[in-house]
Amino acid sequence: MKEEKLLGLIELEEMEFYAYHGCFEEEQVVGNRFLVNVSLETECAKATQTDDIQDALNYVAVYELVKEQIMQNSHLLEHLTKRMIDSIMAKFPYIIKLKVKVSKMNPPMGGQMRCVSVTLTN
Repeated sequence: MKEEKLLGLIELEEMEFYAYHGCFEEEQVVGNRFLVNVSLETECAKATQTDDIQDALNYVAVYELVKEQIMQNSHLLEHLTKRMIDSIMAKFPYIIKLKVKVSKMNPPMGGQMRCVSVTLTN
């Protein structure tokens, strides 16, 4: 009997944190709001059949990994975003595709701007 395949897209959207990332000293002291979006593709067939969290990707655990990484200061959003990808993939190596977007709200750019974002995909 052939095993059913069912690819799922799981998205954790606009997780909001207050953290201290940036190249400027004041960013490391004053901090800023950050939004994080995580999109991941994974096999979902078993979870759809069993309705058991043990057979699904635990997105609470994904949230905790993101939170753990955002609380460790970085100068660059690229560095922070890659750390998030690495920690998620280390815990869930069966993820097929992972995309993480980190947005710094109201960055100190010398003008009005909603945010600056970095998106990395593995």
